[in-house]
Amino acid sequence: MRQQVEINETMRVILVNWLIDVHVRFRLQTETLHIAVNLTDRFLARRPIRRGEMQLLGVTAMVIAAKYQEIYPPTIEDFVYMTDDAYSKPQVIWMEEYLLRELDYAINFPTPNYFLEVFTRAIGIPD
Repeated sequence: MRQQVEINETMRVILVNWLIDVHVRFRLQTETLHIAVNLTDRFLARRPIRRGEMQLLGVTAMVIAAKYQEIYPPTIEDFVYMTDDAYSKPQVIWMEEYLLRELDYAINFPTPNYFLEVFTRAIGIPD
């Protein structure tokens, strides 16, 4: 966040709270939320973003995470609706390409749920 000029930590907290609301609204997997927040944070660590693009970044990260993690992800139009149509489908697609290129298409990373699953299997707790 140090390199960010127009946004601050409070705005990030507001965005993450909104992402949690979107996550709950669509009944997405916990992993999807973790991936979306991780993508957002990694992008913010690399590139400055304007205040008006913060929600676009968050919703795009959720789109990518849902495509990656969910069996039946919501559509981009569903996610655009959650922004009160503040952004268009082409804007989300543009940001999706930009975010993925900036992160070298690295989406997967170990999440707390991953370690919990490995641990529970290791001690013999059934799924």
